[in-house]
Amino acid sequence: MFKLHVNGKEKEIDVDPRTPVLWVLREHLDLPGTKYGCGVASCGACTIHIDGVAVRSCQLPVAGVANKKITTIEGLSEKGDHPLQKAWLEHDVPQCGYCQTGQIMSAAALLKTKPNPTDEEIDAAMNGNICRCGTYIRIKAAIKSAAKY
Repeated sequence: MFKLHVNGKEKEIDVDPRTPVLWVLREHLDLPGTKYGCGVASCGACTIHIDGVAVRSCQLPVAGVANKKITTIEGLSEKGDHPLQKAWLEHDVPQCGYCQTGQIMSAAALLKTKPNPTDEEIDAAMNGNICRCGTYIRIKAAIKSAAKY
C-alpha cells in the first residue's frame, strides 16, 4: 500500500512497488492525461512533476514516489487556464496533440525555475520531448508567450 500525493490530494494505492507511475495514474487513479509514448522514458509523452521537477513516469516505479508531490496535467490548473495552456491555444500548438501534455509539463517545470527563459534554456528544457508533428516552433513561441503572463 502506497500513499501518493497527486494533484493536491492524498491517494492510497495497492499495487506492486515496481509498477510504473504512469500506469498507476492512468489505470488506478483515472488520470488519463499523462500519455504512454515509447515506454523507455525517451519521448516525453509521460512527463509529470515530482516535487516540481519534470520527470518521465513510464519508467519510474511507484515505490520511488511515495510521500512525494505528484502533479499531472490534470493538476496543473483546475480550469485549464494555466498560462501555458492559454498560450498553447493562442499559438495553435497541437496538431495530433498526443505529445502535448508532456510538452506542457516540461515547459511548466522550466517556467517555474526560469520565469523568462532564453531560447537556449527552452531548447535544453524541452530536449527529448518528441513531437512527431514537428510543432517545435509553435511550442517555443507558446512558452515565450506564457512567460509574459
